[in-house]
Amino acid sequence: MKKLTLLLFLLLSTISYSQSILGKWKSIDEETQKDESIIEIYQEDGKFYGKIIQLLNPKTKDATCENCKGKNKNKPIKGLVIINGLKKEGDEWSGGKVLDPKNGKNYKCYITLQDENTMKLRGYIGISLFGRTAYWYRVTE
Repeated sequence: MKKLTLLLFLLLSTISYSQSILGKWKSIDEETQKDESIIEIYQEDGKFYGKIIQLLNPKTKDATCENCKGKNKNKPIKGLVIINGLKKEGDEWSGGKVLDPKNGKNYKCYITLQDENTMKLRGYIGISLFGRTAYWYRVTE
């Protein structure tokens, strides 16, 4: 009975983990198609946030958010919180904003999982028809 309970627990924890955006994700530069950064998605007070924890291009390792406004102006991109205040609603995380450190602009956004290792992030102005989509890939250690 203990083995069955343990097996059931492991199965359920794997399923619930695979349906979560929590963890580390690799972003790809849309222009060069090269690995860009590692973002850690975390939860705080029931909302989801994403922070850049590593820049993968050695040329950008000391980059700052020159085009950002307010408290993020000229802050190092490494350590910058770029996803703010998403809430889980069904199979989607939405209701928050994403910051593009390249242009310093904030966009409404939502996230869905394509599979357990592929995240679709859609940033937009107004309605989601006017925006762009990025795919991030889970970092497994």
